[in-house]
Amino acid sequence: MLRLTLARLLLREGRIEAALEHAESAVRLDPEFTAAWKELGQQRQLAGLADAAVAAWQHGVEVARSNGDKQAEKEMTVFLKRLLKAREARHEPSPGND
Repeated sequence: MLRLTLARLLLREGRIEAALEHAESAVRLDPEFTAAWKELGQQRQLAGLADAAVAAWQHGVEVARSNGDKQAEKEMTVFLKRLLKAREARHEPSPGND
């Protein structure tokens, strides 16, 4: 949880690369922590790493389902749909569809 808090604080300061490092550490340290997956996806999206954001949220949805965390599952599903819809509107390929 400390890593996730650090990631959020660094993001507020505009230090996206450092924030990403801590968010990634948070999911490595506790891969069942759904809030960390959600945050990692959001930070990756802000950094312009759309494919990586999709991957984080997809994994986060799986973790949320296995933990019975319906709220986190719903939130990340919404984030995924919005990102994929925006990509489609810009005619960008979806991850895995080269």
